[in-house]
Order: sequence, then structure tokens, then C-alpha cells
Amino acid sequence: MTVAKVLTIAGSDSGGGAGIQADLKTFQELKAYGMSVLTAVTAQNTLDVHGVYPLTVSQVEEQLDAIGADLKPDALKTGMLFSAEIIEAVASKVKQYEINNVVIDPVMIAKGGAKLLQDEAIEAVKEHLIPLATVITPNIPEAEAITGLTLNTIADRKEAAKHLHELGAQCVVIKGGHGEEKEVIDIIYDGETFTQLLNERQYTENTHGTGCTFAAAIAADLAKGMSFLDAIRVARAYIQAAIEDDLHIGSGHGPTNHWAYQNRRVKV
Repeated sequence: MTVAKVLTIAGSDSGGGAGIQADLKTFQELKAYGMSVLTAVTAQNTLDVHGVYPLTVSQVEEQLDAIGADLKPDALKTGMLFSAEIIEAVASKVKQYEINNVVIDPVMIAKGGAKLLQDEAIEAVKEHLIPLATVITPNIPEAEAITGLTLNTIADRKEAAKHLHELGAQCVVIKGGHGEEKEVIDIIYDGETFTQLLNERQYTENTHGTGCTFAAAIAADLAKGMSFLDAIRVARAYIQAAIEDDLHIGSGHGPTNHWAYQNRRVKV
């Protein structure tokens, strides 16, 4: 039996809804073996991020060396990398250990508004990280920050997707959750073809960790050998179920339900 191994490189969320915790839950639900490299520890709950405490570059590198030497992942997903120095170190180790199926979730701002990526790190994302991306999954504000474009329309998002592909990403997914459309419209671009995924919009505050979870689901299924588009479709169904079957935890931006997708499959 071959076990798909997936690595998340991200921050820890003490509230359990996003970051390392969300990624590992998602890997487990999609039957992939999860591993983690922490870049920072956060003190947060559904109301706010109370503190961000980054690890040193050498601490991040040592974790990556431990994984690379013994447990080479079949896919990896990056989340909150915090600084340019950590981004450059991660990119270097990905190349050193020849890790494929790299899913980049360019985490910049928490649901409550706290900044999770230093301003100077955006250039490092563009120069060092995006060229390694098998799939990159920005939301609309993140795509705007990286490309410098204003994304008001579907045409704008397609232009941004082209730009991100030109920076080196093999497949671009610009998520539509921040859009104004009645439905959520995700734009997928593989360098040749645009695909749109439409899903019913859920009007809820309980969406903490959706970006982390979506990217983690893509990574899990790429590790199992799925194509870009199939992995993205499963990830979209996974996160849609996680949002719809709400947990109602906390008093602010609550987390999604990581076991909802498998619960639905069991009932079928």
C-alpha cells in the first residue's frame, strides 16, 4: 500500500480553525498522511489575532531538513510564511529536496484584519515562491497585492491569473469568495484554458480557515495522483461542505467543519 504524504509549511493557529491545524485535519479527512513545518506561533481565537511569534530561519530550515531526509512529501502546501527570509529559506529547501506538487496559499491577512505577511515579503513571494508553484490559490485581495491590479470583474481576475502564470505558477486559482457576484466564481487558469467553478454563496461569518483548508485539500489530492482540475474540484466540494455544515464555534469569525465532506459521503 502506497501512502500519500503531504507537508504543510505554515503558522500554528491556537484556535484550531486555520494554519497547521486546519491543514492536518484536511489531510486526515482526505486520507493523506500529514506532516508539518511551523513558521510561526500565533495567539488567536475567533475574535482576533492577539500575537504572532515567528520562528527563526534556522529553526524552519532544521524542520525541513528533518522531513526531506526521511519523509519526502508527495506534495506540500505553504501557508503563512511571515517574512522574506523564511520564504527564501523554504524555496531553497523545496528545490534542494526536489519536492513536487507545490500548492501556494499566499496568506497575507487574517479574517479579523491582522497582517500575517510583512510588506517586503510580497516581492519574495513573487521572486522565489511562485516560480515553484504547481497551483497557487490567492483570494481577490491577495491577487491584487501580488499583481498590482484592481480586480472588479471576471475579466480583471482572468488578467491577474495570466499575470500569476507568467510569474511561474503552473495553475492559478483565483478564489471568488470576496467577489460581489450572487454565486462564488472561482477562476482557474492552466496557461491555456480558463475554467470557472460556480458554487452557491453562503452568507456566514464562520469562514475562518477556508483558504488554508482549500489549498490543503488540493495538496492532499495532488499527492494521491489527481490532475490539477480534479484536485481543485474535490477541494471546492470539500470547502463548500465545510462552510455549509457550520459548527457555530466562537463569538467571531468561526471555523469551518473539516469533517462535513466525509460525513456527506458516508450518508450517500
